Amino acid sequence: MDSYKRNELIAGLAMFAAGIAYLVLTMNLPRRGTVDAAFVPWILAVSLCLLGALQLWAWRKLPNKSAEPAEKAEAIDYPTVFKSLALVLVFTALLEPVGFVIMTVLYLYAQFIVLTPAEQKVKHLQYALIAVVSAVLIFYIFRHGFDLLLPVGLLDF
Repeated sequence: MDSYKRNELIAGLAMFAAGIAYLVLTMNLPRRGTVDAAFVPWILAVSLCLLGALQLWAWRKLPNKSAEPAEKAEAIDYPTVFKSLALVLVFTALLEPVGFVIMTVLYLYAQFIVLTPAEQKVKHLQYALIAVVSAVLIFYIFRHGFDLLLPVGLLDF
């Protein structure tokens, strides 16, 4: 078995096993109704199991020998990875004191800028609008749809 096919098998088995383990852990959560604290983890566990099963299905259909030459591997952009990691750490550290909505807007806006390719112009207005709408929508869904509290921070009025 060539290395590509072996890697695909390992990825499928790992995803499926992680999905099963996550599903078992999710089933131990207390239930209070249809949409509760266990709802989203249950959806994620089932999705991970399905992705693992699909990966294994695709692996089964792969030819034994790679007929085409191996593709050139893309170089990893380490500065972008480190910037993204720093943004996540800052977001996590300031989430409680500053609040979910403000930090999510700032995080999304900064992450959009970090992920914009160097040869493409940064669309500040579009990024800011998407960040604001997304943060408010997510806050509203969690607060009123799932009845879960997110940190309000500076917007506590």
